[in-house]
Amino acid sequence: MASDGGRKQFWKRSGAKVPGSLIKPGSRPPTTPVKLKKVSTFQEFESNTSDAWDLGDDDDELLAIAAENLNTEVVMETAHKVIQNHSKLQEQHKFQEEHLQEEKQEESSQLTSVACGDNRLVKSVSEGHTSSSLDELRKLSWSGIPKRVRPIAWKLLSGYLPANVDRRESTLQRKRKEYFAFVEQYYDSRNDENHQDTYRQIHIDIPRMSPEVLRLQPKVTEIFERILFIWAIRHPASGYVQGINDLVTPFFVVFVCEYIEEEEVENFDVSSLPEEVLQNIEADSYWCMSKLLDGIQDNYTFAQPGIQKKVKMLEELVSRIDEQVHRHLDQHEVKYLQFAFRWMNNLLMREVPLRCTIRLWDTYQSEPEGFSHFHLYVCAAFLVRWRKEILDEKDFQELLIFLQNLPTVHWGDEDISVLLAEAYRLKFAFADAPNHYKK
Repeated sequence: MASDGGRKQFWKRSGAKVPGSLIKPGSRPPTTPVKLKKVSTFQEFESNTSDAWDLGDDDDELLAIAAENLNTEVVMETAHKVIQNHSKLQEQHKFQEEHLQEEKQEESSQLTSVACGDNRLVKSVSEGHTSSSLDELRKLSWSGIPKRVRPIAWKLLSGYLPANVDRRESTLQRKRKEYFAFVEQYYDSRNDENHQDTYRQIHIDIPRMSPEVLRLQPKVTEIFERILFIWAIRHPASGYVQGINDLVTPFFVVFVCEYIEEEEVENFDVSSLPEEVLQNIEADSYWCMSKLLDGIQDNYTFAQPGIQKKVKMLEELVSRIDEQVHRHLDQHEVKYLQFAFRWMNNLLMREVPLRCTIRLWDTYQSEPEGFSHFHLYVCAAFLVRWRKEILDEKDFQELLIFLQNLPTVHWGDEDISVLLAEAYRLKFAFADAPNHYKK
């Protein structure tokens, strides 16, 4: 393996904005703000401002994980514990207090035993044989998965690997072989006239993926182009849509970590891995991404009806959980599509650092309908998280810029745990309400 001095960067930061940055490329810091022409409508804003998603562009409903109901009691206890440490919700959940210490001790024991390689999560990953083992894995994974077992846990939770240990190796061999059969069959057609536009768009989008991977190593670019092109060709109902490119990244990074032990992936030269290992990572990333997209494909069909529907549901949900925030946005003519479309299209990947996305996906993959249904509540909790800042902004343009550049650059696992706990509380409170999305 190459020495530190000779390594290429797995990704390099460019001058482009990162999640949580309030400074746009080429602009001055917030301490010396530029006086912008006052605008009051989205049309005026759009004509005076570059798009906050495509930096210099030229141009979820069911996750198929054979999930059964999560252990609601266990998850709610976890959710309440986190919330009680960070909010005023203790008084609303006093009936749970006598169980919190016991729950905390149990979770602490689980995390300690993870480090020692002897806990229930590791056991459910390495010795599972039945669907009940998978249920146990989901329950334990909701609050986060240790880095060293995350690769195989994600493959199990996504439905890519069977719960039965005896079938896993043969399944991997078969699915990897199947993927590269697709590559052999379809990839050369990328230069055909009817596929040129698809391949060209993929080629353009990959360098401007989520900020941590804006400038990818050539080997990574090559792998991503194959994954995305093969998926697009095999799913003609949607084809390739901008946003799908981001969804490869968490799987790829997690599966690379399976082979590099404790080294930081940000500084790792992917091309130093054996070709067979790279092929395994590529195929596994393709199949897990496909499993995810199977549940949210209507997000990416013509006119993206899935996203349109989810944004409307978010608007109606926020109007019920925080009418003041909803009314403030409405009074200043800020439409939810103007900021939440990206939240749905990219599953918040452009709003939080990659490390937070990976932690978020631990829960999404263990939660029934995590990427489609639960994501809605996460977005609602995410919006209300910024209620003070939102209510303090009295200008359309400043409101929209803030919502498109939320200050999450320093977020970590604790922030995501609080967000998930609040999202679960919202789901528990609203999901079964007869007039859930109606005033």
